[in-house]
Parts: sequence; C-alpha cells; structure tokens
Amino acid sequence: MNDTSSDRTDHGRTERELREALQALAGGVLPAPDAYRTARGAWLRRERRRRLVLAVLIAVVFTLATLIGLWVLNQAPSDPGVIFSGSGAPVAAGASLPRLLL
Repeated sequence: MNDTSSDRTDHGRTERELREALQALAGGVLPAPDAYRTARGAWLRRERRRRLVLAVLIAVVFTLATLIGLWVLNQAPSDPGVIFSGSGAPVAAGASLPRLLL
C-alpha cells in the first residue's frame, strides 16, 4: 500500500512542477507588437489568392465549355438531312386520321 501512495504523491508533485514550469514559460512569452497586422495581412493575401484562383478556374471552365460547344456545332453535316430535304407533301395538306364524333 505504501508504494501506491508514494506513486500518487510523486505523480502529483511531477504534475504540479510541470504546470508551474509551463506557466512560467507562458508568462515570459510576449507577442510581437505588429503580430495582429502581420497575421491579418497574411490572411488577406491568402484570401485574395484563393479568389483569384477561383476566378481563373471559372474562366477556364467557361472557355472550354464554349469551345467544345462550338466544335460540336461545327461538326454537324452541312448538307440538308431527310427532315429538311423539301421533298414530300406538307403535313397540313396530307390526309388526316378519321376522328370519332361522340
């Protein structure tokens, strides 16, 4: 039993000494006078860079989509197809199906 209480007091003493040492170390740390200004400037630079990259990415995607759309439209055959050949009777002049009168 004696070893257990000795371990507890040693653990408590070690923890207390470590806490005091860290408090003394933290108490001696002083921020630089322009720390906020420097951190804010770095944050604003990152934010501007992020927005610029996003704008460039949007412009590239829009340009690629436009170019692909124009290329696809340019691949359409230039000769008129069956639908627009002009042969055959107009739809309105053709015979219609009989209608049931109720």
